Amino acid sequence: MTRLLTPRDVARIVHHHSLATTLGQLAQAIAQDYSRWAAFDKSARVAHHSTDGVIELMPISDGQLYSFKYVNGHPKNHQVGLPTVMAFGVLADVATGTPDLLSELTLSTALRTAATSALAAQHMARKDARVMALIGNGAQSEFQAMAFHHLLGIQEIRLYDIDPAATDKLERNLRAIPGLRLVRCQSTAEAVRGADIVTTVTADKRNATILTPDMLEPGMHINGVGGDCPGKTELHADVLAQARVVVEFEPQTRIEGDLQQMPADFQVTELHRVLSGEVPGRTSQEEVTVFDSVGFALEDFSTLRWLNEQSLALGIGQPLSLIPAMDDPRDLFGQLAQGRSTSAGSSAEAPSSPTSPASPAIKAALESLAV
Repeated sequence: MTRLLTPRDVARIVHHHSLATTLGQLAQAIAQDYSRWAAFDKSARVAHHSTDGVIELMPISDGQLYSFKYVNGHPKNHQVGLPTVMAFGVLADVATGTPDLLSELTLSTALRTAATSALAAQHMARKDARVMALIGNGAQSEFQAMAFHHLLGIQEIRLYDIDPAATDKLERNLRAIPGLRLVRCQSTAEAVRGADIVTTVTADKRNATILTPDMLEPGMHINGVGGDCPGKTELHADVLAQARVVVEFEPQTRIEGDLQQMPADFQVTELHRVLSGEVPGRTSQEEVTVFDSVGFALEDFSTLRWLNEQSLALGIGQPLSLIPAMDDPRDLFGQLAQGRSTSAGSSAEAPSSPTSPASPAIKAALESLAV
């Protein structure tokens, strides 16, 4: 039986552990899987682009488990009451192909993205970093703020968004966090001035230059999160040219990240090499570093693996009859008989019109949904 995790189920898991512990455990799970880099069958995500946004599939496997994520990115969705990003994912057993877990990944993607950002920064930012600029105060901004506060000790976050309502929302959500000072700024330039870390997490699908070379300061670490599809960037090309650049999976980032602006021979380092200690995340206190993060399927694999373990341990989630249960696995046609038996007697009844009274069965179903 497949286990289903809804957004409420994931929230229950987070509340059980606390947000700080959840972010730490996710970062640890992601680091563990990056340490097994060679074990994974990796590929860039498959994307369908339109004028309104993008829909993507992100598959990966380590030979024992297989996962994929369905995710979209539609910057205008908030205008019709929908999230900019919506996602779900599956974790399956490779030996049988059985989908063991079907989980929401909208909330979980925000958690794993923030955990990955903080994980990279632990190896790339200066150890004395205490001030972060957060450019773009939308749906993922609080998660980034909390990950850097809890996992790196950031004490002050300087906020800027072109939409003041987004910053209002972030301040409402985070103003009661002990030990965290929020400073509202009037421009990107004001926000990044004096910052040790700069996180850009904007939503507009366009070639933007949120951060320009004149804003760089010695020793700054840039966590570029929002440039994550073709034609969508946040960093001026000269920012990359002046920095040590780390990416998740180079073939994907060259298509989707801020790296898409750079020539094919521009040198970058993959994150797994930094996490393993093969190469340093930074070589001096003065060096500028950039994590050009577009999100990679391995991080969702780690998240689904962690969610599966936690949901089983805590008894959270619902069984889902996603796959037919058959006495004879070869008799798929026999499943049709079950549909016939559940509708027995219905043929004698006239179908309900939109204005006719609901049948007792429909009334019972509606009442159960209302509970």
